[in-house]
Amino acid sequence: MRFYVYLALAVGLLAFTGCSKFKRYYGPEVTRIVVMKSERRMYLMNDETVLKSYDVDLGFAPDGHKQQKGDGRTPEGRYFIDRRNPDSLFHLSLGISYPNDDDREYAESIGEPPGGDIFIHGARRPFDPRGADWTAGCISVSNREIERIYSMVHEGTVIDIFP
Repeated sequence: MRFYVYLALAVGLLAFTGCSKFKRYYGPEVTRIVVMKSERRMYLMNDETVLKSYDVDLGFAPDGHKQQKGDGRTPEGRYFIDRRNPDSLFHLSLGISYPNDDDREYAESIGEPPGGDIFIHGARRPFDPRGADWTAGCISVSNREIERIYSMVHEGTVIDIFP
């Protein structure tokens, strides 16, 4: 019985203090995301105004455009945020619409699958590789940062990823 009382108190305290990973955002709309791979920076934009910017980690082979499954590269080009994952293994995540038709066509021409499941997501897990550029092609920020980004960015938002 005592356990349930403590559990109820803990849950109530968490709710009261706002420790949820789901934040609210009331500012200007994010109309576009810009990722500059060479700078390891991501910008959340409202038209031409930078609302927020973040340092990012990329795929473990950061140079060049993703061409096939397992190449460790982060895609380059124009994509869209096409899904939201509140139960991500990486805290929270926003799906990127890779591969597009051109990506699939190229991968097919070299006889390889294009890969997929590219996301903007939270921080590495304890067993993930250490160092910069550790993902399999995703864009990673801290867990605290993805909470903010997740609240600001909606499905359909354009993401431009530059070399």
